[in-house]
Amino acid sequence: MSSQAVAPAPNASPVRTLAPAHARGLVLLAFAAVYLIWGSTYFAIGVGVETFPPLLLPAMRHLSVGLVFYPLFRYLSREKPTLTQWITCSITGVLLLAMGNGAVSWAEKFVPSGVTALLVATVSLWMVLIDWLRPGGARPAPRVFAGILMGFAGLALLVGPKNLGGSDRVSPLGTLVLVMASLAWASGSIYSKHRPLPRSPLLGVAMQCLAGGVALLLTAAFGGELHGFHWAQVTTRSWLALLYLSVFGSALGFSAYVYILKHSSATHVSTYAFVNPVVALLLGWSFGGETLSLRTILASAVILSAVILVITAQRKSPVQADESCPAPGEA
Repeated sequence: MSSQAVAPAPNASPVRTLAPAHARGLVLLAFAAVYLIWGSTYFAIGVGVETFPPLLLPAMRHLSVGLVFYPLFRYLSREKPTLTQWITCSITGVLLLAMGNGAVSWAEKFVPSGVTALLVATVSLWMVLIDWLRPGGARPAPRVFAGILMGFAGLALLVGPKNLGGSDRVSPLGTLVLVMASLAWASGSIYSKHRPLPRSPLLGVAMQCLAGGVALLLTAAFGGELHGFHWAQVTTRSWLALLYLSVFGSALGFSAYVYILKHSSATHVSTYAFVNPVVALLLGWSFGGETLSLRTILASAVILSAVILVITAQRKSPVQADESCPAPGEA
């Protein structure tokens, strides 16, 4: 679940009116950045984990962003985070970035980047289910239930039956890890919506980056990723991928995301959830040598149709504002 992908603070809810005419050009550029940059982060992660240990890569990315963003936005916002806010950001940072984005990086050792983005798109489905099951949650409309069932049917199509359409199935272990990553991301997004966060969304991002980055670094260390690892083994491609993920994916991408949250509707913003997988699939096929098999095409059609069905469903649900939260691959 790419872009510094974290759940926006409650006071960062999108304004549901169109941007003024003089700002629409910037809105279009911001949408293009979110669509293209965030869609490309899955391919960049795949390049990064070619020679970086899969948990060290996101650890370095999020820690670098957090160390730059925290003093910057602490100064700009003039806000001093409370202990309660730090607890919220620490929990969400672990769920979103360590368990969400970290699992995506790990899974891309086994699952193609395009398919990874497709599986991560199921975050929208999990968020509906979690919001329904929490105390006081809203029951989804029948149309949403249909979308959820379609989404899980698409997942089943990816992992079996074997040799469907003359292509191998996606790694069941990698798929399971990505499903758990999406579940963790959805849980963190719902949790953050109902807990105190800093008034400045970007200060909250920095705090979550610090917490998630530290958790990832500790996990990488205790998991043995640093044992026998030498910086000399990292290729230029992987270094450039890390730089791209940090600067473009996190700093620029998330800034564009925050901008469109303030100048567009939640429905429009949430379209990134089904545009990003298409971009990732095309990039993986064009530049990564990933195969667009019949199985992948069919599963893509089913899963993306399910996501569109859920996102566009008109329902009065507290999770609605959360549907535009970035996914773990973009974090």
